Amino acid sequence: MKRSLISIVLVVLVTGVVAIDLSHAASKIDFPQRGKVISVVVPLPAGGGNDLAARALASTLEKEIGATVQVVNKVGAGGQVGATALAQAKPDGYTLGYPTLSMVVITYLDPERQAAFDRKSFEPVAADVLVPIMLAVRADSPYKTVKDLVEAAKAKPKTIKAGNGRMTQEQFVVLQLEKLTGAKFIFVGLEGGAPAVTALLGGHTDVMPGNVVNFLPHVKSGALRVLGAFDSERSQYMPDVPTFEEQGYKLYSTSTRCYLAPAGTPKEIVNALSAAIKKAMEHEDYKKKMDQMAFTRRYLGPQEVANMFGEMETQYKPLIELAK
Repeated sequence: MKRSLISIVLVVLVTGVVAIDLSHAASKIDFPQRGKVISVVVPLPAGGGNDLAARALASTLEKEIGATVQVVNKVGAGGQVGATALAQAKPDGYTLGYPTLSMVVITYLDPERQAAFDRKSFEPVAADVLVPIMLAVRADSPYKTVKDLVEAAKAKPKTIKAGNGRMTQEQFVVLQLEKLTGAKFIFVGLEGGAPAVTALLGGHTDVMPGNVVNFLPHVKSGALRVLGAFDSERSQYMPDVPTFEEQGYKLYSTSTRCYLAPAGTPKEIVNALSAAIKKAMEHEDYKKKMDQMAFTRRYLGPQEVANMFGEMETQYKPLIELAK
C-alpha cells in the first residue's frame, strides 16, 4: 500500500502538479496581494522589440497571475539604466525586468561600463522569446552560402565589411565566427538594426548579423538573402534558411528576451511567476501577436535562464577587448 502511494505521488509530480504546488506556495505568502501592480521594467524604448513583446504578454499574464501588469520603459545607456533600476528594486515580486540577456551580460563584463550590477544581482524568472541571430547579404552578393562567405574572408582577410551595433551580440557572433573558422572581417559599428539594414542595402557593408525581424520584409521583397541562422533549428518564419549547424559550423547565438527579478526575491514567488508566464504563453491571442511580429516563442525556466547567464559569460569574456 505504501509503495503504491509513493508511485502515485511520483507520477503526479512528473505530470505537472508541481506548478500548482508552486502557486500554492506563493499563496501561503500572499502573492500577489489584491490591488497590487506588477511592473515590468523594459530598459529599451517604447515600440522596440522588447517593449512590444512585453506588452503582448502582459494582458495574458494578468489573467494567469491575478494582478495588473504594467510595462514601464526606463531607457538610457544602452539598457544599463533600466537594468540598474531593476537590480536596486525591492525583491518582492512586484518589479520584474525584461531585457535582452546578452545586453545585461555584456554590460557588466565590460569594465568601462562600471555597471552597478552583475549576474548575482538578479533572480532569473523565465524567457519567452529566443530569436536566432542570422547573417544576411544583398540578393546580388556573390556569397550564396556560409562557406562562400567564410572562404572569401579567409582568402582576403579584412576586406569584407560586416555591420551592426558595436559591443552587441551581433558583433560578438562575428568574432565567434572568426575564431571558429579563421576568417577575418572588418566590423563597422552602426547604431543598431535599422541603420545596419540601410547600410547593407546601400552597399556600405557586405554582410549583416541581425535577426528575422530585421530581414524578413527585405527577403520577401527580394532585396536580401539570408545565408544561415545561428540556432539548432530553422526559424518558423524563414524555414528555407539553413542553420549554421546544417552547414557544418557549430555556432549558436540567440537574442534571448527574459524576465528577471531583483536578487533576493523569494523562490516561491519566482516559481509562481515563471509558471504563470509559461501558461500565458499558451494563450492564442498572445501567439497571434507574436507571430505577427515574427518573434520566436520558446519558454525557458529559471534554471535554464541561469545556465544561459553562465554560458554567455564564458563565451563573451574573451571577446570584450576584441570588440573594442
